[in-house]
Amino acid sequence: MQNNLLLAAQSSSLGDTLFVLIAFILLALLVKHYAWTPITNMMEKRNQKITGDLDYADKERQDAENLKQQRETALKNSKVEAVQIVANAKKSGETQRQSIVDQAHSEAQEIQSQAQANAQQAKQEAMKSVQKDVAQLSVDIASQIIGRELSVSDQENLIDSYIKELNANHETK
Repeated sequence: MQNNLLLAAQSSSLGDTLFVLIAFILLALLVKHYAWTPITNMMEKRNQKITGDLDYADKERQDAENLKQQRETALKNSKVEAVQIVANAKKSGETQRQSIVDQAHSEAQEIQSQAQANAQQAKQEAMKSVQKDVAQLSVDIASQIIGRELSVSDQENLIDSYIKELNANHETK
């Protein structure tokens, strides 16, 4: 009886084991179909979304870095252009200043030359006037001294000799 009991216990244990095994396999298939696959798909989609977001963030960061580099380059170029504009303005101002100075200098020389020419002309006119006055005075004096009228040619000769004498005296001074 003990043998039968052991045999019965073994067979019932075998049946229970088979039942538990079949129930476990069935439960595993149901969990795989209704829980594991959707959870795995959801995790895969979440992984893809996070990867996509990270890629997008990297792309945006790279774009921002490129934009930063472009702005820095543009800023450097604008600084160089500003320096060039200032240098050109200084050069232009210096050129203009030099032109104005040169023009003023040439105008001053022209005025000085004109003044010298005017002074020379005034001197010559004064000399001619003095010559006429002296000639007339000398004719008057000579007429009174000599008591007679001088002829025109005598008068011209007398004037010319007096002028030569005046010029000689004036040049020695």
